[in-house]
Amino acid sequence: MKGNEFKEMTAAELNEKLTELKQELFNLRFQHAVNQLENPLRMKAVKRDIARVKTYLRQQESAQ
Repeated sequence: MKGNEFKEMTAAELNEKLTELKQELFNLRFQHAVNQLENPLRMKAVKRDIARVKTYLRQQESAQ
């Protein structure tokens, strides 16, 4: 996802997205462990999305 999409989300939506991304990362790590991962670059993209979500959550916290 792009950063612009995260800016428009509320804190509840960001928390939901964060849990989805963490679950996806877990699944990707599991696939990597059993050598069934088709696109290893997806792990990197998911990690970056998690960082983006956490950044926007923190910004919303500090704004309040």
